[in-house]
Amino acid sequence: MHRVHARWAARKALATGFVSQPEPRGIGHFARGRQLLAGNFLFAGVLTTAPGGSIWQALGDRAQVDFELHGFGWLDDLAAVGDTRARHAAQAWVGEWIDAFGAGHGPGWTPDLTGRRLIRWISHGIFLLRGQDKAAQERLFRSLAQQTLFLSRRWRATGPGLARFEALAGLIYAGLSLQGMDRMTAPAIAALAADCARQIGPDGGIPTRNPEELLDILTLLHWARGAIAASDRPVPPALTAAIARIGPTLRALRHADGGLARFHGGGRGADGRLDHALSLGGPTPRRSVTDTLCMGFARLSAGRTTLIADAARPPEGAAAAHAHASTLAFEMTSGRRPLIVNCGSGVTFGADWRRAGRATPSHSTLGIGGYSSSRLAPAVTTGGIAQELLVDLPDVVNGIVTHLDDGRRAELSHDGFRPTHGLTHARTLELTLDGRGLSGEDLLTTLDVGDKALFDAAFEATFRQGVPYAIRFHLHPDVDATVDLGGSAVSMALQSGEIWVLRHDGHADLTLEPSVYLESGRLKPRAARQVVLSGVAMAYATRIRWSLAKAQDTPDVVRDLSPVREADDDDTVTGDPT
Repeated sequence: MHRVHARWAARKALATGFVSQPEPRGIGHFARGRQLLAGNFLFAGVLTTAPGGSIWQALGDRAQVDFELHGFGWLDDLAAVGDTRARHAAQAWVGEWIDAFGAGHGPGWTPDLTGRRLIRWISHGIFLLRGQDKAAQERLFRSLAQQTLFLSRRWRATGPGLARFEALAGLIYAGLSLQGMDRMTAPAIAALAADCARQIGPDGGIPTRNPEELLDILTLLHWARGAIAASDRPVPPALTAAIARIGPTLRALRHADGGLARFHGGGRGADGRLDHALSLGGPTPRRSVTDTLCMGFARLSAGRTTLIADAARPPEGAAAAHAHASTLAFEMTSGRRPLIVNCGSGVTFGADWRRAGRATPSHSTLGIGGYSSSRLAPAVTTGGIAQELLVDLPDVVNGIVTHLDDGRRAELSHDGFRPTHGLTHARTLELTLDGRGLSGEDLLTTLDVGDKALFDAAFEATFRQGVPYAIRFHLHPDVDATVDLGGSAVSMALQSGEIWVLRHDGHADLTLEPSVYLESGRLKPRAARQVVLSGVAMAYATRIRWSLAKAQDTPDVVRDLSPVREADDDDTVTGDPT
């Protein structure tokens, strides 16, 4: 039905120009733009090298590549370069899209992609129109009008979540930016206000619990609010209130290095995007995060150290399409340097990496051999993209953060292993007041007679060898780790010069093993390492204590001027963009 409406829209009225001169909205990446000009097209983890070629030649998983191409996020990168060659490339590739898909054909005709594309085209409108003849300008405005008309008829077909916000924000932005299109905006503004009230929770969270997705939504709401205000229309109070709720939540989910916590399919966020989005909201009242959870995450911060832990049930239903089995996992950053991380989302590296990245062993938490705290359902293809919902979630997840005289404590628990092993996992994390030390305790225990019977059955299934468990601490790739003190500790050196040491109580075996760091925009996963405390549960209660502390000779304040590493040598795309 989307394409039918797209072809109908192609026969309707033409927008004649912009109401006012548009301004760029997105923050592009200069280096990525230079690589595009060199003919190095990296999408969905696949590099296509075509010097002098078109971006539409990019190869890879077709559904993923098309999703990235037809949203035109790459236009921000070309605009970041901003020279004549970048402008000519942008104009040519936009023109190729209009020729190949503008009549309503191809995979780009979904409401969310159309909304995303409209925002990019309009915000970079001057960049795309400069130097063009009248015929080329009319063709661009004709396509913009067509896409706006399509959105006005099809936004209701988009389900709740980010896709719906993209469709509505795109329609509002286009309707108020293009001459003769403002009549389409009133229903979209009302729908956006209703979605803000319905989909943005009282704590500023969203059902997917994906921090980066929350940042995307905040950015869209800012753009929509700006367009409404510039048109001298009243901004709906629900829109303003949603922005006010989201801001403090994103601040709580930001590490000391400025990046977002990587949970449930989200990444760190592009450099500068979070700061920019928060600044657009103006001053916001600081929410106390010492005794509350933000979107289900517990935050401990002191000195130069931040720790963010997953302390709520995973998303469920449609919101679980990209959710991870990360319950009670945590990430930890010291100053500008990430230390403990989760592996991240492997969606751009294929189905196997996507599944692996969502499993419990890919997170810094405790897992029981062969089992995740939640499970993945069989894949279901929707819109050409295979989706595996998270099922068999923990029934009860508890999270309490308290302020102590000498620091801060998070007490967490979940019963995800209870149906299979009769075990509940309880985790306590205590961060000292100066941020120099973290003490942790992981407990596997039964709670009632039924749990003991399940544990006995699991114990017998191992031929009375014990139920295997592993506590994983995935390290950022830039962390240099070595086993110390005869195998009883691991020393971890950060590029800032800080030294952190992980020790344990001797009730588990300590090993340093390979790991990976998954992030979009790279050719392949980055090699990393993980500290693993492994053992077997032989009784109804198994307790493992560990600590992570700065070495005594590490100063409280370091002069960290080393640049943050962008890529490994074998992960750098090369080419002559001149």
